[in-house]
Amino acid sequence: MPSTLLPTPGQTVGPFFHYALPYDGDRDLVAPGSAGAILLHGTVYDGAGTPIPDALVEIWQADPGGSVVQQPGSLRRDGWTFTGFGRASTARDGTYGFSTLTPGPTEEGAAAFFAVTVFARGLLNRLFTRAYLPDDVDALAADALLRSVPESRRGTLVATRDEQGLRFDIRLQGEDETVFLRFPGH
Repeated sequence: MPSTLLPTPGQTVGPFFHYALPYDGDRDLVAPGSAGAILLHGTVYDGAGTPIPDALVEIWQADPGGSVVQQPGSLRRDGWTFTGFGRASTARDGTYGFSTLTPGPTEEGAAAFFAVTVFARGLLNRLFTRAYLPDDVDALAADALLRSVPESRRGTLVATRDEQGLRFDIRLQGEDETVFLRFPGH
């Protein structure tokens, strides 16, 4: 037996999402069409700009008042309790969507955002990013995380408004790659 153990290659995090992780109501943090409901949607692209049909996107968010929700029930939706967590697998065209509420800023003067996690084939670990709301220009300009990102790349962290709601496209590599975050120990 060798005295030194050699590392083995890691495994990728997919593609198994469409049959293993979705659950009823996973993408509906609130019922579509209910009071205050908005659609957060977009497309997940690979490095060549091709939509990824088997990715999984998760969001965590504050409620409209800026409180971080601490209610149980994320995996067994009851139809009325807002838990601040959602999970959406991408469709064949790489699109995803969440019926949710507009998050409020968690601190006075802070920019409101969705915390976003992406799982996709070929990744050795999940990716973390943020989708900021585009409306409060002063809060966006003052946000510490956004200020730490080169100005030319900040736009990859800000959602845009369209006729359906808020659009946030995620590009895993290549031109206009989304800025991803690293956390200590990750």
